[in-house]
Amino acid sequence: MMKVVDIHPLFSQWGRFGLYSFFIDGSEPAIVDTGITSSPAGGIAPALEQLGRRIEDVRWILLTHGHIDHIGGAHALWELTGRKAKVVIHEADAPFLRSRRTHVEEYLAARGRYIDDPQAEAKLAAACQAAISGEMEPDLVVRHGDEISLGSDVTITVHSVPGHTAGSVAYVVEGQRDVFVGDAVQIHGAANGFPSYADPDAYRASLLHLRDHVKPNRLFLGHPYRSQGVESQGVVLDREQAAAKIQESLDIEARVRAATEQFGLDDAAVARASCSPFCCIAQHLRYEGDPTLEPSPFFTTMHGYFHKGYRS
Repeated sequence: MMKVVDIHPLFSQWGRFGLYSFFIDGSEPAIVDTGITSSPAGGIAPALEQLGRRIEDVRWILLTHGHIDHIGGAHALWELTGRKAKVVIHEADAPFLRSRRTHVEEYLAARGRYIDDPQAEAKLAAACQAAISGEMEPDLVVRHGDEISLGSDVTITVHSVPGHTAGSVAYVVEGQRDVFVGDAVQIHGAANGFPSYADPDAYRASLLHLRDHVKPNRLFLGHPYRSQGVESQGVVLDREQAAAKIQESLDIEARVRAATEQFGLDDAAVARASCSPFCCIAQHLRYEGDPTLEPSPFFTTMHGYFHKGYRS
């Protein structure tokens, strides 16, 4: 029987965002997600030191998906391990690790269509240059069902949970059902107050898979996502909290889907505003955030319903 492995949240800041990585304290230690360029030296290393651990001893870097705030620190963290750690990502999101330009192209193909800012491409390119510590080839590209051995005492199973991105995964610690999902469970979204998923059908299927098959004992989230009318319960949820938040995410997706089907795109009589061409949907859902504020979850999700997201 495998021993219970300790897991520790590691916090770093990026502007208005709180970024979370997690330390799996096995015989081959692992970090799940890496924040941005400054996170490994500024957040992860000091936190490990407080735990009596050294960043040089980390042997695995497990990436839940390819967005900037999760892979941005990967190259820097890899360097701090003496280039000994193996970097792991799903095959569908590996391009985000290999090239900063992929992030810009994703923006232009989807949410960028709705944002009237001629400088947006240049701004995002500059942000990627600053927040992504380096382009790199992953050591291990995974698919659904793969297993990763973190030494003799920890086995990780990979579950594909697309929706937020095409290559989003859940890493499950076998024997204790601790599950790292990154941003695959959105609830009401993070700082902008709207859930972000590029492919609504895949997102819903992934939530059902997590609820009905994975059944987390503990659920580790990439951000302290919002819930309706209550404060966030943080990034580490117990079994009951995890089940409730997965179900809440499903209920929210159903409401958003119903609104898109009821109202569709704004017609010519609707005054143009920052949320165009989805103002009627935004009003019905009582969304009052700024849809143009990166990473623009409202436009990402609306594009998913009307253009099939990353499958367009």
